[in-house]
Amino acid sequence: MKAQTNRLFFIDAMRAWAILMMLQGHFIDGLLDPVYRDTENSIFNVWLYFRGITAPVFFTVSGFIFTYLLIRIPQKGFNNPRVAKGFRRGLQLLLIGYLLRLNVLGLFKGQLYNAFYLVDVLHCIGLSILALIGVYLLASKRKPYLFPTILLGITLILFLFEPVYKQWSFSFLPNALANYFTKANGSVFTIIPWLGYATLGGFVSVLFTRFKDFKYLYTVGIPLATAVGYLLIYHSSGAFTSLYKITGWEFFGLIPLNNYLFIRLGNVFIVFAVFMLLRRFLTNRTILNIGASTLSIYVIHFIILYGSFTGMGLYRFFNHSLTPQIVIPGAIFFMVVCTYLALKYNRHEVEIKSQIAWAMASIKRQAIDAKEASIPMLRELSIRARLVLRRFLRTVRG
Repeated sequence: MKAQTNRLFFIDAMRAWAILMMLQGHFIDGLLDPVYRDTENSIFNVWLYFRGITAPVFFTVSGFIFTYLLIRIPQKGFNNPRVAKGFRRGLQLLLIGYLLRLNVLGLFKGQLYNAFYLVDVLHCIGLSILALIGVYLLASKRKPYLFPTILLGITLILFLFEPVYKQWSFSFLPNALANYFTKANGSVFTIIPWLGYATLGGFVSVLFTRFKDFKYLYTVGIPLATAVGYLLIYHSSGAFTSLYKITGWEFFGLIPLNNYLFIRLGNVFIVFAVFMLLRRFLTNRTILNIGASTLSIYVIHFIILYGSFTGMGLYRFFNHSLTPQIVIPGAIFFMVVCTYLALKYNRHEVEIKSQIAWAMASIKRQAIDAKEASIPMLRELSIRARLVLRRFLRTVRG
């Protein structure tokens, strides 16, 4: 791929890889019997390590893509059409995130179960998009360096102070809001620190946009990403230990105790380097379509695996009960089915949405017609009821 090409195919391929990794990761993690979770097994450890990379890559790529599309538009501030589109997209992801956790049977009982209020990937990405828009609008009419500086600053603040704020309970907030900041109630992801990966992705996309016409973009970018990744993975903990000894600041000493954020960030840079290196081989249409269908794939996988709306998912029937001989081919089949259904849906999305719109409009028309037809009958019943009531009252008085 030439550096001048507007579309970055390797980013779509990264997103496709991340969503497929997420599918098999959720399937195996949810259905594999705990007796086979042997940390002494090298194969299981490799799987576990790559499973840990998936979410950071997914969040970073999401921030990269949205920011890349946002800043490519020449219009600034609210005049940029991507602002309104991104705002709608962020709210849409929040809505879908809640709908996927909705139990229809519970609604019929007049209940919203606690699981409805838990925060997951879609909630965090939706809020991350809204946050990126907010930073963009704040910096759009100021110096060009302010936007990437704020993005990088947010990442550093969230990652550096994670050992401090992860101890906060956020009990002063209602659970529905506290779930965005703490996992204490069962949330899978929280906006802090995961927003940091999205803002880092936005920062990297600004660099790509600024140097997109540079002849040696990938010649410099690949070794640079590799070097940054290597340093973060193998030397960030030691660097923070040294900073703690020099400054005496406690939060520097706490980071190496569980330095997963910076190490995973290093993994993200290595993944970037690998996909940039292989960019010329990542132009297959199916791969790109998978990368463009991540939302559909996520929704379909959530319904099949976790039983959205009905609670009748694979997780309910096979929760932590399968052997590796079953769960591994099952995960492959699960990836194929979810991807196939999502690509089919996206291919016929316009027709499906038009049919749904037609059905909703038809239901609305029938409801209006039924209402209009029932008005004379209801009026007649009302008159007769009043007459009966008057006769009854007269009889009682007599």
